[in-house]
Amino acid sequence: MLKQRILTAVILAPAAIAAIFYLPLPYFAGLLLAVMAIGAWEWGPLMGFANKRRRLAFVATNILLIAGLWFFLPPETLWLTHESLSEPALYILWLAVAWWLLSAVLTFAYPKCSKFWSAHRSVRGIFGWLTLVPTWLAFIVIRGNEYQADPYHGAQLMMALFIMVWSADVGAYFVGKSIGKRKLMPNVSPGKTLEGFFGGVVFACLLVVISGYLLHWSASQYQLALGVTVIITTISVLGDLNESMFKRQAGVKDSGSILPGHGGILDRIDSLTATAPIFALCYALVGW
Repeated sequence: MLKQRILTAVILAPAAIAAIFYLPLPYFAGLLLAVMAIGAWEWGPLMGFANKRRRLAFVATNILLIAGLWFFLPPETLWLTHESLSEPALYILWLAVAWWLLSAVLTFAYPKCSKFWSAHRSVRGIFGWLTLVPTWLAFIVIRGNEYQADPYHGAQLMMALFIMVWSADVGAYFVGKSIGKRKLMPNVSPGKTLEGFFGGVVFACLLVVISGYLLHWSASQYQLALGVTVIITTISVLGDLNESMFKRQAGVKDSGSILPGHGGILDRIDSLTATAPIFALCYALVGW
């Protein structure tokens, strides 16, 4: 299993980085739409859909919602200036924040508050829309910042987000495996520990400090970057726990099997579905 995970990561990571840096913005938006469509397919079993028609119907609704955003909010016009994001995009990002606040409440209260949403597929479908559709927009917002002046600026921002999330995952894994004892949320994800959570946050912050030293950041830049890192790494855990909650309720171990050793697309992007909208909103409001 570990060899499969490493091999998949070795192949997937360079491909993802190449797409982020070198695909033109419209092509990147199309690729991301395809990823969200696969995520929607994998969300089907979390809604209790065993029938392929129903799963395809849910995929179609996600594609239509994202296509609608693409039509009414073209990626090239999302940023009015390099510091000013269009109001409709801001509203959708705030909607995503509201969803993740609700998700946090549902996750921490699980299984006490699960009776209503678990009994209604339509509610779980709405949760799926709120998870996947704003994620597409958030990545386009990040990637499209200053795109005309510098096509690589947004790609660098995306890599900053990825590094925060990935480093927190690595730190949490090794700290949790070595000294983790106290369970973080045993009702949702028995394998996660408090020690792993704090280890992930500290590891990500150390990486940011090293990056700041190499880039000669000022004290204010350090404060802002570390504050955002703590927020993002904390929220990344929420994204992971949120998917774990839905999988546990549905009796599903992995969201899919498309990535050997890793499970499905949702298993790989669960942290990013939570962090991307928050990161995009933070950048739109306070810059970097």
